[in-house]
Amino acid sequence: MSDAPHVPVLIGSILDACAPIRGTWVDATMGAGGYARALLAAGAERLIGIDRDPLAHALAEAWADERVALHRTVFSRMDEVATGVDGGVVLDLGVSSMQLDRAERGFSFLRDGPLDMRMGGGGPSAADVVNEASEAQLADILFRYGEERAARRIARALVRRRAERPFERTLDLADAVAACLPRPKPGQSHPATRAFQAIRIAVNEEFDELHRGLEAAERALAPGGWLAVVTFHSLEDRAVKRFLADRSDAGGGGSRHAPARGPREPAFEVPLKAVAADAAEVAGNPRARSARLRVARRTHAPAGGVERRALGLPDPVRLAQD
Repeated sequence: MSDAPHVPVLIGSILDACAPIRGTWVDATMGAGGYARALLAAGAERLIGIDRDPLAHALAEAWADERVALHRTVFSRMDEVATGVDGGVVLDLGVSSMQLDRAERGFSFLRDGPLDMRMGGGGPSAADVVNEASEAQLADILFRYGEERAARRIARALVRRRAERPFERTLDLADAVAACLPRPKPGQSHPATRAFQAIRIAVNEEFDELHRGLEAAERALAPGGWLAVVTFHSLEDRAVKRFLADRSDAGGGGSRHAPARGPREPAFEVPLKAVAADAAEVAGNPRARSARLRVARRTHAPAGGVERRALGLPDPVRLAQD
């Protein structure tokens, strides 16, 4: 496990965009607490930390003080523990370093550990998905959630291999996936990157969480409160972009993503375009390379919702056996 401190991606951009930092803030994906501590240091008067992972709450014992209230739940339920949030809500949709760096959590294809990937510790594990889903379900997971072009080939190979012995370890799965794909060229990502991403998303129902979580943040925020979302791949960024476009729209002609509708008061104002990390941040924190930040400010309009399909999120893969 790395001893390097967790560096919250694009935190400087968040603090600049949402300045001055004051009032109550929600770190809805608390992890190791990097965003929470930075917000408190910048002037937040109260911090509500949310995470489903028990490790995040154990780590918070070292830094949380009387200004901090902690809740172990999913961020899609944030409005049940936080209402009238006048400062803002931060969502970091990447996998936490405290999860990736611990081999026993089973998130990494670079470290040997049990094939787990559960952020909250409950429900089916990655091993359950890989060993029990049908070939068609595995192919759908790999293609829809990981945008893996070789999804069918990989699914077929995994089903054939698991008939001999079940998958139990991360490196075993990574090797099986890599064997289906060309050897990467220098500078390219590991061949199992997309497959591990897809399986992790399926295990933790991350796209369902994102859809419901954006709507929960809208309900939790008071007028003037900020929503800051950091994404790490195109499917998430597209969903956040479309959500904010829909909820900042005053109505009118519609688009191919949403039908035309009558005039309405926008629920958000979007003051700037997506922000990427600059060269200096990427040099100091390679995790920031693919990150995008989108920021919006809540208005007085009533909270509403957006259909999942309008966000461009893939249809869910149901894991019940055929």
